[in-house]
Amino acid sequence: MAGPLEGVRIVEMAGIGPGPFCGMMLADHGAEVIRVERPGRAPSDFRDVMDRSRRSIIVDLKKPEGVEVIRQLCRSADGLIEGYRPGVMERLGLGPDLLLEDNPKLVFGRMTGWGQTGPLAQAAGHDLNYISLTGALYSMGRADEKPPIPLNLVGDFGGGGMMLAFGMVSAILSARATGRGQVIDCAMTEGAALLSAMFFSLVGSGLWDGSRGTNMLGGAAPFYGVYETADDQFVSLGSIEPQFYAEMLQRTGLKDDPDFQHQNDRAFWPVMREKLAAVIKTRTQDQWRTAMEGTDVCFAPVLSMVDAPSHPHNRARGAFVEAFGVVQPAPAPRYSVTQTVPPTLSPKGADAEAVLKSAGLDAGQIAALRAQGVVG
Repeated sequence: MAGPLEGVRIVEMAGIGPGPFCGMMLADHGAEVIRVERPGRAPSDFRDVMDRSRRSIIVDLKKPEGVEVIRQLCRSADGLIEGYRPGVMERLGLGPDLLLEDNPKLVFGRMTGWGQTGPLAQAAGHDLNYISLTGALYSMGRADEKPPIPLNLVGDFGGGGMMLAFGMVSAILSARATGRGQVIDCAMTEGAALLSAMFFSLVGSGLWDGSRGTNMLGGAAPFYGVYETADDQFVSLGSIEPQFYAEMLQRTGLKDDPDFQHQNDRAFWPVMREKLAAVIKTRTQDQWRTAMEGTDVCFAPVLSMVDAPSHPHNRARGAFVEAFGVVQPAPAPRYSVTQTVPPTLSPKGADAEAVLKSAGLDAGQIAALRAQGVVG
């Protein structure tokens, strides 16, 4: 069977980072996503995983005929997603008021770092800035070090792209029930803050003061951390619950060490960490995998993106696939009845004729648009 979003049509205004990730999520699950590219982008051999499984059309939005093409596409669409600064779509003649007048059921998804309103709305920024404003970045890392610079998973992709994908599906369900579309204001700052909800609970309950490196899940606890092995690789331990902690002590040979009889006494944590690090350093990553993997220690080897796809668990689950010459994460999550879409990649603009026909344009109109340079 087709994906759970079969029958949903989305127009994606091409951008970078979290916007394409949102489009990828929707396409992976069966939505027809039409990616609108600007003309003049240099051809490249770069095969972008986040562009997978879409239709692609190149439209010159500087020409009024190009703007009309997008309006025509949106008349038959369930949603549009864009990641420009506030006001750009309005200046292009494609603002939400106009498009919702054309199609009252349209869901207009807008994603920015700071949001559509507020003192910073027009300022430039990146993931690192957005998670800085929410408390997320301050809370990461060790107490005696500055906050680390993480990959842009929390702001761009978790707080941005995935949050907008969730919002689009929610608003489309509402539009189908009520006949009324709406505008989604998805700010990566607010998405990143939402991902931190559990930690705000801890602060609000007085269980954590919010300082860096003092939260158990932030690296303070010796039984929840990353350790170096004898072959300069790493393993992760997450032995929080008492029964898992006891299993870890048994398999590391530390069950009779008196310093480890006080799991949650922070006074013992520094010496526990030092001793545990010394033990882990005596064996290679593979040796620790033999000793701990698949047990209740809560253990995993720390794998690179090169090595992760070949791990037996990932292979058994099909967690990674190879498509268009690139090893990449498979669509997720998976369903018991419907299926996600196997990744494909179309050349830029390759689907123009099919997309325009599906929007109601005839062969003569399409030929005229090509002749005028409106459609690439």
